[in-house]
Amino acid sequence: MSDQQDKKGMTRREFIRKGSYVAGGVVGGGVLGGLITQQTLKTNRKSETSPEEGRGKGPEVSYQRAMMYFSNPEEFTVLSQASERIFPTDDLGPGAIDLDVPYYIDHQLAGAWGNNARDYMMGPFYPGIETQGFQSHLRRNEIFSQGISRIQSYSQEKYKKEFTDLTDKEQDEILTDFEKGNVKMAGVTSSDFFTLLRMVVLEGVYADPLYGGNRDMGGWKMKGFPGNQMSYIDKIEATEFLEIEPVSLTSHMPTQKKSNG
Repeated sequence: MSDQQDKKGMTRREFIRKGSYVAGGVVGGGVLGGLITQQTLKTNRKSETSPEEGRGKGPEVSYQRAMMYFSNPEEFTVLSQASERIFPTDDLGPGAIDLDVPYYIDHQLAGAWGNNARDYMMGPFYPGIETQGFQSHLRRNEIFSQGISRIQSYSQEKYKKEFTDLTDKEQDEILTDFEKGNVKMAGVTSSDFFTLLRMVVLEGVYADPLYGGNRDMGGWKMKGFPGNQMSYIDKIEATEFLEIEPVSLTSHMPTQKKSNG
């Protein structure tokens, strides 16, 4: 989805960047509002380095880029392109695909969050009031599986084409219909699915890279967020504004020493 100016002249992505807006309603009135080859993703990213190249002088290979929940590359590609429409690449920085957000979502769906491991999942299930959110017997990963499937089938119904073959504008219209609750789903509304998708996309943009998203801390760099600094003791008395290079939790993890045996 292309960035469009709102009535005050502020772009949607600028609002996110300046306002630290991560969760809530729709911004700007519209839609924010193992291994798979990168050729399947609609992205500006260059081809990834192979493990063999990574052993030499090439870029380090990220083993976070592995599918843990989705077993079908086509479904993962639909998820990737839908995520990119929610948080697209623009002049401010990388979008969801370049930030590895689809992998973050995939990993979350495979873990405790996706399986509702910490949620009370016994009935009865009634429609919740606005402050409660949706009530469903479905696990989050089941909602996403159904949602991705409905994105594919609804694209065929509306345009007679695969979602991955649609233009950006057409993809936005598909996602807008989900956002408005116009697409029929079982056990959950399409609006609830879109809310979950949008929420977890933004999480993937801004979460610590340790969890699989926010590649190279690109989301943090767009916002000027310093990440997980061990201490600010050498900066606390500074009288001028400081631009601090962000630090990930991965940099604090001890490295494993090689055995001489």
